[in-house]
Amino acid sequence: MKNIESLNKHTLGIIGLGLIGGSIAKSLRYKGFTSKIIGVEASEKHAAEALEAKLVDEITNINECVSRATIICIAIPVQATLTIAAEILNLISADKVVFDVGSTKSSLCSLIEVHQKGNQFVATHPMWGTEFSGPSAALHNAFEGRACVICNKEQVSVDALEIIENLYSVLGMHLLYMNAIEHDVHAAYVSHISHITSFALANTVLEKEKEENTIFELAAGGFESTVRLAKSNPAMWAPIFMQNRENVLDVLNEHIAQLKKFKACLEKENMDYLWELMEKANEIKRILK
Repeated sequence: MKNIESLNKHTLGIIGLGLIGGSIAKSLRYKGFTSKIIGVEASEKHAAEALEAKLVDEITNINECVSRATIICIAIPVQATLTIAAEILNLISADKVVFDVGSTKSSLCSLIEVHQKGNQFVATHPMWGTEFSGPSAALHNAFEGRACVICNKEQVSVDALEIIENLYSVLGMHLLYMNAIEHDVHAAYVSHISHITSFALANTVLEKEKEENTIFELAAGGFESTVRLAKSNPAMWAPIFMQNRENVLDVLNEHIAQLKKFKACLEKENMDYLWELMEKANEIKRILK
């Protein structure tokens, strides 16, 4: 109760009311956050949906949001975040805290580090998402039990860090601390490659299997779960892939090398090595139980 009471002293501004921004608003409401939530949303459709769902109390522009909110959340595609973050840092007064929820951190933290108000910005990555987008996809229990990464915390003021740690505690997340470069490497392996593989597999099936009804009839749980991420929004994921390009390429090269091993097994009818590759893959059960 103490955590939410502490948050209720603040006005929250959320820039971008998609899946993550909308879920933060919905989750805080569900947890008992009673102060005002101000939204900024470029899409008129999404703005209307967010108001109708009572995710926010009102929609305004960035300048008005920054002027009135004391905690400002940036929840837009990562490339746009770089521009907006600089703009907001130029506008904020000393009593405000800014945080983002993007999937890449190195470029952002480099920008924050050299800004005179950079210690008021907390670079975060709540490790949750779905293939759906927009305010209608927001969930009130989205973040429960999930991890949130806070990057380069040594660059952040003690007060700003405490406020954002408190916010994520209220959302039910446990916190991990990493430097931005380390984060981007790990994110490429555990998140970004999964999405790019899913997009590629979906395109493979759509290219080879022209009968949509056949796909629908024959698609079992395994296929459906593997290509689920291919339904994700390109507006969000294309900038992530490009901003984390070097790490994604590194992981993608390793993934292609692994695919070539399976291909070679089939070409050479090498059952023993095929079996060995799959047994090695089974070791993931030790990590993902």
